[in-house]
Amino acid sequence: MSLKAFHVFFILVSIGLGAGLSYWAFSTGASTGLGWGSGLVSFLLAVYFVSFLRKARSIIT
Repeated sequence: MSLKAFHVFFILVSIGLGAGLSYWAFSTGASTGLGWGSGLVSFLLAVYFVSFLRKARSIIT
């Protein structure tokens, strides 16, 4: 597995875990701050993921 593939996999897993934590926090009423924070982190990771793919496409073959 290349470093690029591992990075993509790790980012996708992190987005999924953050989104799952956000869903859990809102559905159980555990903490709205935790839900919003993990949702925000998931969104920012998704933005980073798109920018990484764009940059990696032009640099890494």
